[in-house]
Amino acid sequence: MEIILKEDVANLGFRGEVVKVADGYARNFLLPRKLAMQATAANKAVIEQMKAAAVRRSASEKAKAEELLTKLEPLVLSFTRKSGEAGHLFGSVTSSDIAAVLAAQGHEIDRRKIQLGDAIKSVGEFKVPIRLHREVTARVTVKVLAEAEEETKAEESAAAETAAADPAAEEAAAE
Repeated sequence: MEIILKEDVANLGFRGEVVKVADGYARNFLLPRKLAMQATAANKAVIEQMKAAAVRRSASEKAKAEELLTKLEPLVLSFTRKSGEAGHLFGSVTSSDIAAVLAAQGHEIDRRKIQLGDAIKSVGEFKVPIRLHREVTARVTVKVLAEAEEETKAEESAAAETAAADPAAEEAAAE
């Protein structure tokens, strides 16, 4: 089936291209998600108008992406996670975690644009690519730090001591 792409689709093509795909892929994935439309004569005429608008829109999107690139490149995101002795994390740092930290700093980035092959599962410093536009990719530095074992043990023992020292307060809190 021939379809016209409305959006960029990875490993298939870019917006406005006419591509030939399997019928099931078009019917079950591309068309319901509004990523494409059937390539009829009327739709091809409409797509020519869309291409002209897309060129203008792409230029403005690229300019915005380059502006965001200058803001993201100097950023260093720090994550503190529990880790084992060899530097392996007990959890991981995922693209969702990175997107949440960026959102907290005022940069709304979709987690799917963060091109993290696998989740980060070790302590260290990593360069994570973020695809802002087809032609613009920012590289953000992500530092993963080990949570201090002594601090957590000290906090746990301090909490246990205060709970043991004041059983009356604990009973009052229970009521």
